[in-house]
Amino acid sequence: MNSRSDTAVILIGHGSRVPLAGANMEKVAARLREVETYAEVATCNMSRMKPFFPETLAEVANTNVSKIVVIPYFLHSGLHLVLDMPEMIKAEAEKYPGIKIVYGHSLGYDDAMVALVNRRIEESSGLPDIREVKLGKRDDYPLAKGEMEFVAMTPEEAKEYTDGHDHTHRH
Repeated sequence: MNSRSDTAVILIGHGSRVPLAGANMEKVAARLREVETYAEVATCNMSRMKPFFPETLAEVANTNVSKIVVIPYFLHSGLHLVLDMPEMIKAEAEKYPGIKIVYGHSLGYDDAMVALVNRRIEESSGLPDIREVKLGKRDDYPLAKGEMEFVAMTPEEAKEYTDGHDHTHRH
């Protein structure tokens, strides 16, 4: 494995029905690959957009690594980071007992983020007023087969659509 370590990295994003929504995460992975520090650098998504975590983990695990660090490509510590993602990773990790699988830190806060946000503010100063911006249509971004749209409602409102059982799906 030349000078690379025996550690692989998986960046995991949310996924979206918007084509190329994960392009920036892919660019980050490509730059990490250029450095050639890690045995493998892969990307995947929790939902909506392939590849998904289980198949990506299987591919990476078959590259003869001893450790895989999974980095959530998320900024904020919501339910996906606190529960959904670690549950999914823990369940899949059972299939690979000989490999240490680490649930790493999300992007979260870093002093570098302040500089980045400031740069984005400066870059945005010449953009037009939002009222002048022509937006696409939501219908241009259909749900993938088998995906369902999230509709916000209270538990009381949801009772109208259920048979009395808890059918909540964390997503």
